[in-house]
Amino acid sequence: MSFRNHIIIACLALLPLLSSLMVSGQEKKSGLENAVWIAGCWQQGEGPDTQLYQEQWMKPAAGAMIGMSRNVAKGKLREWEFLMIKENADGNVYYVAKPSGQPEASFKLIKSTATESVFENPEHDFPQRIIYRLQSDGSLFARIEGVSKGKERGVDFPMKRAKCE
Repeated sequence: MSFRNHIIIACLALLPLLSSLMVSGQEKKSGLENAVWIAGCWQQGEGPDTQLYQEQWMKPAAGAMIGMSRNVAKGKLREWEFLMIKENADGNVYYVAKPSGQPEASFKLIKSTATESVFENPEHDFPQRIIYRLQSDGSLFARIEGVSKGKERGVDFPMKRAKCE
């Protein structure tokens, strides 16, 4: 066997090792880091005579994103919610919601990509799933879904970026 063949065989033998080193050297984004696009202000509806839904999210810092939402109809506050997406010490990410007049609920991140975050809590009454998806046009599609009174149900919140005020 020639020297050249020995070099080729040695290189082929090292290829899997080099590949694994390259992959392990790449930093994998956490679910919280993947959700950075949610930061900012989002809105559905506008004008004083329509129903207005707004969400506002802070960028990730110290392992958490802090948010809030409100639903206004005919100039009156109908609902509000304090929100958080946080990474626990064990590395799991949770969506924590404190809706107006209701107990706090946590939903574990079950899917995370650069354009989608899906959170789930099968034990919660409704919703059991919360979905945030960045659309190709830059808008936000949010959805809550699950079973309520024995029936599958879903509520969509299509939103566009809004000016934070």
